[in-house]
Amino acid sequence: MSSYSKLTYHVVFSTKYRRHSIYNSIQERLYEYMGGIVKNIGGSLIQIGGIDDHVYVLTNLPASKSVSDCIRDIKANSSRWMNDMPETKSTFEWQKGLRCIHRQLFADSSGESIH
Repeated sequence: MSSYSKLTYHVVFSTKYRRHSIYNSIQERLYEYMGGIVKNIGGSLIQIGGIDDHVYVLTNLPASKSVSDCIRDIKANSSRWMNDMPETKSTFEWQKGLRCIHRQLFADSSGESIH
């Protein structure tokens, strides 16, 4: 019998010092880029949003990687991308740390949930 594991996370992280540096003119492109990062690390983006000083991400992440490694990749690559954008007026950085809520679903090969 095979099993299936689906790891769903709601992650929230802020800009450094809660600076209002995610401008409306770049926000949607940032979200699309972050979704691409999630896909490249083997996850799937469910929803993303936020305001000018923080982002929230609802995503499935691969069980083969640690959550901290996945989030590090998302934050590092997105901050590098932001700093390459002409709309970014000063050095863009994410604040250290994050808030993460986790939900895990296990199922056997028949699709029945295992608790």
